[in-house]
Amino acid sequence: MGEVKAYCAMSVDGFIAGPGDDLSWLDAERPAWAPMSAEAWAQRDQDGIAFADFYGGVGAMLMGRRTFDVVHGMNEWFYGEMPILIATGRPLPQSRPTVRAASAPIANLVAEAQELAGDNHVYLDGGSVIRQALDAGLVDEAIVTIHPTILGAGHPLFAGAEQRHPVTITDVRNYAGGMVQVTMRPAREPVDTSPLPDDGGPADETSFGHA
Repeated sequence: MGEVKAYCAMSVDGFIAGPGDDLSWLDAERPAWAPMSAEAWAQRDQDGIAFADFYGGVGAMLMGRRTFDVVHGMNEWFYGEMPILIATGRPLPQSRPTVRAASAPIANLVAEAQELAGDNHVYLDGGSVIRQALDAGLVDEAIVTIHPTILGAGHPLFAGAEQRHPVTITDVRNYAGGMVQVTMRPAREPVDTSPLPDDGGPADETSFGHA
């Protein structure tokens, strides 16, 4: 079974979209006096993980309703024939046969997406879905590309999570000539899965103590 992953861009202050679902800041032309990068960072090789490379390992998507509505309103469909679950209790507009609505607790939605994905990864898309999966301990990895823009308001990526989550940074890259791409994995407390002794005697010593 593959992992459950998020891949998204956010502003320096943590928003994935501006007010009114504005995404224009992601590819807006910048004046010469406001380069995306400068000094040593600007000289660093561009080695970020492109969306196409990430998407090549994805077998299914779990997408939030707000994100779907924004994407559905665009003139371009980015996901080919990828099976996509939309987390919503409301009917979807007429869409593609690979897209369907699903309403259930987040653990059930992720499990359903994993079944669709098979050995490939599940791609979480949308701030609310990502936060719910994070709070449920279901996110294996998040690849977040930080755009050098401060929006001041909008739709957050992580703000609004119901608890504190320590994460471990596993990689930092230069993406598209100035954005900072951070790969992180939520830190999880190890679980002792050693078997109980059949004879009722003392358990074997493990790194967690006695089982």
